[in-house]
Amino acid sequence: MNASISSRQIIGSRIHTTTYADATAQIVKWAQAHESRYVIAANVHVVMEAHDAPAFQRVVNAADLVTPDGMPLVWGLRLLGQRGQPRVYGPDLMLHVCEQAASAGTPVGFYGGTPESLKALPTNLQARFPGLKIVYAHSPPFRQLTPAEDQAVVNELAAAGVRILFVGLGCPKQERWTAEHRGRVRAVMLAVGAAFDFHAGTVKQAPLWMQRTGLEWLYRLFREPGRLGKRYLKHNPRFVVLFLRQLLRGCN
Repeated sequence: MNASISSRQIIGSRIHTTTYADATAQIVKWAQAHESRYVIAANVHVVMEAHDAPAFQRVVNAADLVTPDGMPLVWGLRLLGQRGQPRVYGPDLMLHVCEQAASAGTPVGFYGGTPESLKALPTNLQARFPGLKIVYAHSPPFRQLTPAEDQAVVNELAAAGVRILFVGLGCPKQERWTAEHRGRVRAVMLAVGAAFDFHAGTVKQAPLWMQRTGLEWLYRLFREPGRLGKRYLKHNPRFVVLFLRQLLRGCN
């Protein structure tokens, strides 16, 4: 974990009190220095998965940067004294980073998603950010890779010269992957979840008013009830109870 960036603890997970501008600047700085780092965009799902699994909790708390991706975490940070804390949403952070990477000439890559999303994603981003250097894009199989296959990915990333790698494997797989590859992949790895599908245009994002009012989960639940229903029923009520307990105990 990067101790130089201010943070607060929410139900055991360390969340950094950053902004889009500060997070982007830090990521690009690390990338230009050829540092191996990993960044997590945390929401209720991430925090509750970490609460339920100590090993995953260690992955989250060892990250170099953990941004408040979900509005409940933003509200939580504000209640813990971080007034004015903005949301630093993974899909939007990805756009900020791509914009700065295009300006700086920093090579980026994509690991994860589906072949369909990876077909459209580079085209869409390069149209939005002319000059963006995309040097790698790979959609791995859903199964666990063999050690040889994994090493091949590491070798390909090095050969391509990737300095910023966006990882879209879904939580908690993508966070674990970035943690396991810190020190092996000489790039800043950002676990950004559904951002690949959003920016590829294969999945629609919630309207801005729903994002800003913390109702994005309801929009996504309506569109994918089978996949997301159990997750939200399991995690959301417990998050509220556990965070209220934390507030009452005065823990931050």
